[in-house]
Amino acid sequence: MDELFDNGDDEKCVEYIKNYLPQELKERFSDDQLYYFLDVIDDYYVDSGVLDAQPDKDGCVSIDLDTVADYVVKESKKDKIGDFSHDDIFFIVQGEMEYGNSLGEVD
Repeated sequence: MDELFDNGDDEKCVEYIKNYLPQELKERFSDDQLYYFLDVIDDYYVDSGVLDAQPDKDGCVSIDLDTVADYVVKESKKDKIGDFSHDDIFFIVQGEMEYGNSLGEVD
């Protein structure tokens, strides 16, 4: 499977997410958990077919961040990483998307 980000980008993305998170969430997640979440988010993008979707007239592909967050919550529980709330994971998914936006990769 081709990864969306290489290891250096993952490291930068994790740092970006840690800075993006609200103060009360900054200490709640370990770096290992954040790397796991990035892998699961990448898996969702690949498995859902969202990467193969046709862009709209503005060149954008719609990604439902709530659906991505639900997927991460489900996979985290299944993989025994933890039982996380949708709202907490939503911030991570949103942070990952904002990181992509900051690189000009996602719009």
